[in-house]
Amino acid sequence: MNTTPANQGDLGPRTTPPPPIVPKSASEALRPETGTPPPAKARRSKQSRNQFVVFLNFLMSAIMLVTLAAAVTVYFGKRSFEAAGPTATNTTFEVKPSTGVAEIGEQLERRGLITDARVFQVGVRAYGNNASLKAGEYEIKAGASMHDIMEILKSGKSILYSLTVPEGLTVAQAWQRIAENDALSGEMPATMPTEGTLAADTMRFTRGTPRQQVVDKMLADQKKLVQEIWDRRVDGLPLASVDEFVTLASIVEKETGRGDERSRVAAVFINRLNKKMRLQSDPTIIYGLFGGQGKPSDRPILQSDIDKPTPYNTYVINGLPPTPIANPGKAALEAVANPSQTNDLYFVADGTGGHVFAATLDEHNANVARYRAFEKKQAEEAAKPAGGNGEPAPAQQ
Repeated sequence: MNTTPANQGDLGPRTTPPPPIVPKSASEALRPETGTPPPAKARRSKQSRNQFVVFLNFLMSAIMLVTLAAAVTVYFGKRSFEAAGPTATNTTFEVKPSTGVAEIGEQLERRGLITDARVFQVGVRAYGNNASLKAGEYEIKAGASMHDIMEILKSGKSILYSLTVPEGLTVAQAWQRIAENDALSGEMPATMPTEGTLAADTMRFTRGTPRQQVVDKMLADQKKLVQEIWDRRVDGLPLASVDEFVTLASIVEKETGRGDERSRVAAVFINRLNKKMRLQSDPTIIYGLFGGQGKPSDRPILQSDIDKPTPYNTYVINGLPPTPIANPGKAALEAVANPSQTNDLYFVADGTGGHVFAATLDEHNANVARYRAFEKKQAEEAAKPAGGNGEPAPAQQ
């Protein structure tokens, strides 16, 4: 029998013996082995990834909500800014100089012209008009929206007031009108101008215009007007200066209000001056007695007034008075600068608001007689009972 070792030709499993354990010291056991790789980086957990996504979602949602809220606010703010206002009637609103949009809005709300000062302020700024609202007094229409009011205040089209100084007023009378106009502001100038130097005109101005400014303009306008007309006067006028020109024009102004006869009245006085005759103008008597204040309406001119010597009474003095007796208008100035070419030396009222003219004293006396007869007839008619023929007037139905 052939006998072989058991490990030869044995096809069964073989077991490798474990390596022998070599004892190590404590320091060697703690020392890292050569070639040991670093620990792998920890991977982000699913939970941490979920928290980041939640934050992003929250952020996007917040942005969308804020955007939506802003859009809604703008939408309703614009609607409020352009909606009809609470005013039921037309009214006025004044913006004083250097007033800001916020203060304007608060004033409008206090006056009940708008519903919300903050909406007005934001709306004005949104339209880029923060610095465009102008001082002045404005008319606010009934139901005007905040947008309408913004456009009105932006336009600068303030309410205009008027001051009328008719031809023939004296400086004192014009002065009183300026002082009493409550749309003007400030004190009157300390010194009243000389007679005849204020323009007779209608001035348009905004509330708060200084009275000094109005007076200055009237003085400048009259000076310019007088000089322009004086420069184109006809030759041969018996007037030594522009001051005499204005004085005679003021007399013509007070003698007649009829435009169709001013140049003929002027011709009478020019002819008288050329002939060294006294002017004998009733308005000069009145100015000599009452000055710039004017004659009381119920005060007649007496014979003693005609005979009373004053520097202005042209029944007594020769030539022209020392100053004008009123502010002459353009028509009276033009009439004196270019008088009618007539031989008239007299005129008298005709009873209808005009005058009749005469070249001789006899003609004039006849005209005076007719006027006296007219006056007498008028007085008799006025004295009759209202029904006429002595009958009482019928009762009013």
